[in-house]
Amino acid sequence: MRAVALGGGHGLHATLTALRRLTDDVTAVVTVADDGGSSGRLRRELGLLPPGDLRKALAALAAADDGGARWADVFQHRFGGSGALTGHAVGNLLLAGLFEVLGDPVAGLDEAARLLGVSGRVLPMSTDPLDIEAEVTGLEPDGAVSRIRGQVAVASTPGQVQRITLHSVVPADSPGAGAGVTPAVTPPQACREAVEAVLSADVVFLGPGSWFTSVLPHLLVPELHDALVKTSATKIVILNLVPQPGETAGFSPEQHLDVLFQHAPRLGVDAVIADRDSVPTPARLHSAAAALGGRAHLASIATPGAVGRHDPDALAGCVRDALGATSAKEGLSWR
Repeated sequence: MRAVALGGGHGLHATLTALRRLTDDVTAVVTVADDGGSSGRLRRELGLLPPGDLRKALAALAAADDGGARWADVFQHRFGGSGALTGHAVGNLLLAGLFEVLGDPVAGLDEAARLLGVSGRVLPMSTDPLDIEAEVTGLEPDGAVSRIRGQVAVASTPGQVQRITLHSVVPADSPGAGAGVTPAVTPPQACREAVEAVLSADVVFLGPGSWFTSVLPHLLVPELHDALVKTSATKIVILNLVPQPGETAGFSPEQHLDVLFQHAPRLGVDAVIADRDSVPTPARLHSAAAALGGRAHLASIATPGAVGRHDPDALAGCVRDALGATSAKEGLSWR
């Protein structure tokens, strides 16, 4: 079965790790709006896609044999010390080099996937670096809406994020920016291979992860949004185990679905997966899932003793259960 998972960071890593237990045909479609840490530095200095979330997805899908596991460890290794390399992950530097040498981030990711023995594929949601802008309340004494920009700023805001927008920024000195002295802001363009993967998938996953900076951005790339609406794939949303400080502080599980609908009202879902201990009012979540056309599946999917971490085996089992009726109807099977 062809599975496509959309997201970024640790949330996408959790989904990919679980899906590896179910199928070898997994494509990760990854957010490219990171502007902090090693990724942000490489993005600003070289004008490339931020590689961090792409690196994590590659590591999650790396082959389980000695060679793949060793390369995954090397990819994830982060330099210490106090020099120019401090904080950079080896995989970030390697991906940046591949992007520059090959001149194509998709080709670079495919080459890195071969190195790690990845049986699936890792793709960016756009081949251009993207910027997130958010409307936030609670920052001004008079209750006015503030606009903040950048993934790090949105993820760490003490205010309440209401809505986000997404755009591509072409540097002023790049060939596509023209003669202007300020960066050119354009609508986000989808990676063609990512759109094709969604349209040809048997099942598509959204979440878990940072809701406003890793999950919802996929719905704001017009071609990718249209593919998610149009695809005949089973669509599954995986909810976070705990609200995220800054982005979704105080959110109930059903509020996550409400925000999803606000950003993509034409998107229907077939299933919503949540940890039963993280859902204080199951009836409300069942109702919210039904409003999107799907069914809520509650199970114990958290890693014991690790706050906010999904257990890969338990999550894989819940995914298998959620797909049971649909896959039987379509004549598909999971191993």
